[in-house]
Amino acid sequence: MLSISPLVEELVKALRVLPGMGPKSAQRCALYLLQQQREGGLRLAQVLERAMQRVAYCRRCRIFSDTDLCTICADTSRDSGQLCVVASPMDVLALEQSGGYQGLYFVLAGSMSPLAGRGPQEVGIPDFKTRIQDRSLQELVLATPSDLEGEATAFYLAEMAKQRGLKITRLARGIPVGGGLDHVDERTLAQALQHRRSWSESGD
Repeated sequence: MLSISPLVEELVKALRVLPGMGPKSAQRCALYLLQQQREGGLRLAQVLERAMQRVAYCRRCRIFSDTDLCTICADTSRDSGQLCVVASPMDVLALEQSGGYQGLYFVLAGSMSPLAGRGPQEVGIPDFKTRIQDRSLQELVLATPSDLEGEATAFYLAEMAKQRGLKITRLARGIPVGGGLDHVDERTLAQALQHRRSWSESGD
């Protein structure tokens, strides 16, 4: 880019860490903040700094949280007998917005993929194994992506849950094959949750 000032160039480069933010987009955002949103830019910088320093992971479900337990895990009105396993924090947000689930969650760090170097350890399977030892758990809801890696991960988790004697269900096939939960509309998600079926009935 044309260097207006070293600091502006540094700002543009910093903005490029965001997904989908190319050089031109980063340049537009930087100039917009400097020209029209100085106050908003300063607030963004302050909140971003606090979030980067204070937000970690909930010790129970592994979603982002700035407290030891996230608000979902700390909510005693949730159904502690249901545990929904998802591949990312975005999936939790999608399911919560659907309004169709009132249980608890466990967040993996993606799906297992030997080719990409993501095995059980990398996606958090040891923590999952510890989590399902909770005696209050009765049902495991598998909500991993419906692509090959997600299905393989679901199968792996289901085999572990069978040893624990849990009821195992999978989201109904209203979820598009090969798609993530964050791209599914709220009504489809709610119906998929409502009509989930036993893992053994899915033919896997």
